[in-house]
Amino acid sequence: MKLTLLILWLSVPVLWAAWHYGPGQEALKLDKSDAALAAATAALSREDSEAAIASYDEALAALPKESTAQAYRIRLARCQAQLAGQQLPEADRDLEILHADLSADPAAPAGLLNGTEEALANTGYYMTWLMRLEGQPREFWEPQIEKSRQNFRRLAETGPSTDKARYQKNLENSLRLAQMDLTELQGLPLPKQCKNCKSGRCNNPGKKVVKKPVDSRKAGGGPPADGEGS
Repeated sequence: MKLTLLILWLSVPVLWAAWHYGPGQEALKLDKSDAALAAATAALSREDSEAAIASYDEALAALPKESTAQAYRIRLARCQAQLAGQQLPEADRDLEILHADLSADPAAPAGLLNGTEEALANTGYYMTWLMRLEGQPREFWEPQIEKSRQNFRRLAETGPSTDKARYQKNLENSLRLAQMDLTELQGLPLPKQCKNCKSGRCNNPGKKVVKKPVDSRKAGGGPPADGEGS
């Protein structure tokens, strides 16, 4: 009996080391990632997008490689923080990469793909708004609004039934934005996602857009694609 207890006692450090340097490392990584996600949530609650993006980067770096689905979720949340933080070109680029990765992964959750497509549609909508105000030619902004239309149309046709009304409304908004006269667009309040942001294609980034006093009711423009105002 004493020998058995002695063997068990001596084996405790060995078992602990095996756990610590094996599964324990994965648990520590998950804990670190979760802590960074909590920090990102706190940063978003105080509207500090820069801090949220940095925390999402920490969460991704700490995440075990096999946690693919969680990595997708964090990447999408990071892109949404970029969108909220007036980083439209960066959000657009990262969302395109994420969408390609999700589309190529048969195990990717359908909800994440839908969320990424909606974020892409919103980004295309706001990029179009900016590019038109910057005076970019149609051949530059039209691919962006077309991307927005295609994503909203697909979501309206195949997305969750509970969200179809929102997708349909946003599809109509994207169609209206493409058809709107520039003077009417200039008379509308600038969406908060577009404030202090550049499309990345502006030839004169220091030049401010002069808004003409136009009755926004003539434009028929509803809220921006995500329903938020300026």
